[in-house]
Amino acid sequence: MTFVQLIDCKTSRLDDMNRLMDQWVEKTKGKRTATHAVVGKDRSDATHVIEIVEFPSYEEAMRNSNLPETDRIFREMVALCDEMPTFTDLDVVRDEPLQAAAARRFFDTVAVQGPLPPLNDLIAENYHDHDPANEQDTLGLDNMRREIEMWRSAFDFTFMIDDQLTQGDRVCTRWTWNGIQTGEFMGLPNTGRQVSMTGTTVFRFDGDGKLREGWWQYDRLGLLGQLGALDELEK
Repeated sequence: MTFVQLIDCKTSRLDDMNRLMDQWVEKTKGKRTATHAVVGKDRSDATHVIEIVEFPSYEEAMRNSNLPETDRIFREMVALCDEMPTFTDLDVVRDEPLQAAAARRFFDTVAVQGPLPPLNDLIAENYHDHDPANEQDTLGLDNMRREIEMWRSAFDFTFMIDDQLTQGDRVCTRWTWNGIQTGEFMGLPNTGRQVSMTGTTVFRFDGDGKLREGWWQYDRLGLLGQLGALDELEK
């Protein structure tokens, strides 16, 4: 079970505290078990600082605490605080990666059978799409809908999510696309062939939690080869 520790302290020496944390990161390289750390400063009291450190489990957190480097840094941290810091130990009982879920919902929604939903709850009106297969970027929700409809008119397809990584306002999704050609695609007549390709999409989210920008990389050449578009070139 994921474990989180909150360290609550009062200090007027935040810069020194940050330098101390940098030292800890350097000194515990290859040893520490912490997976994520966030430091927040109270907007109403600049001396009130909270550090949030995440571990895979309570046991891993205890291993981290027993490192001599952690003990030394802790003692130096206490010396920088105006008063003794307090610690809150939390077992994580719910963890919702909301942006990753929204990205996953996009892939599920565009592949659904029947009429394409409006998508305005997923994609921002001023969406900007980067697809190296297109000569120009796709700008705006309406144009993105047309791009999606082009694929839907040519294939019945599904996405399988292979992996997702989240950082800040961006979610990277590695996917596998499986489809059956049902219509013309890039001037190629309908073959009825079953095809597949792999790719990666990075979405940037806006403050409302909607897709604001996207970058695509996928094996379009491999797809064209499966549709027979490269047969003449191989002769």
